[in-house]
Amino acid sequence: MTADRPRTRLFVESALASGGEAPLSPGQAHYLGRVLRMGTGDRLLAFNGRDGEWLAEVGALTKSAGTLRLLEKVRPQPAEPGPWLLFAPLKGGRTEYVVEKAVELGVGAIQPVFTRRSDVNRVNQERMRANAVEAAEQCERLSVPEVREAADLLRVLEGWDAGRTLFVAAESGRAEPLVMAVTARKGQPAAWLIGPEGGFDSEELDALRHLPFVVPVGLGPRILRADTAAFAALAAWQALAGDWTGDADGVRPPFRA
Repeated sequence: MTADRPRTRLFVESALASGGEAPLSPGQAHYLGRVLRMGTGDRLLAFNGRDGEWLAEVGALTKSAGTLRLLEKVRPQPAEPGPWLLFAPLKGGRTEYVVEKAVELGVGAIQPVFTRRSDVNRVNQERMRANAVEAAEQCERLSVPEVREAADLLRVLEGWDAGRTLFVAAESGRAEPLVMAVTARKGQPAAWLIGPEGGFDSEELDALRHLPFVVPVGLGPRILRADTAAFAALAAWQALAGDWTGDADGVRPPFRA
């Protein structure tokens, strides 16, 4: 019999196994008990990015602590080899928005980078990680992408694995049309680089074009804002080479409990 799927999902750090328990952080205990008004025996879904998704119920719960009792695995852990996203941090809360949507669009890692025209010169990595966790809980993915420490763009590229194609959203100059660029490299590890609102400067562009793993990509005749460019590039990649190209693999099975 197909049962209703619990609406609440929670990311936990501990291992998940049948008959086991998972401790709650103080913030999670507060959220379940004080915000959602959940209590002992109420059910939710738990995941940790390693052991699949589990039906669980609230065990002991206080204002600042608690446990989940693990009942049954309801989804196995899939491979989620999404592209990485490198982007210049943005002002006005838009960095958090980029993180949220990147998680929804299946990225495998998030790397903030500083460029010569960056408007922001530091980011709160802990806050970005919390945004990524919350987005994963809401969009029902079973992993949380790695949120890396912000670093200078050229320093990040110094240690780049040449086996991973870096698609660079290019505002001007020679660039391959997005569809052709992605389709020609389907099946290869990929990453996207989105520059700041003011774009890359000429020296940065020149340095990028001389790297063998870099592919400049055009996003059409209009200038897109940086966050729009990130979402457009990731969505196109998923449609052409990612998990939107699958059949039943892209559909969640019915929930049973």
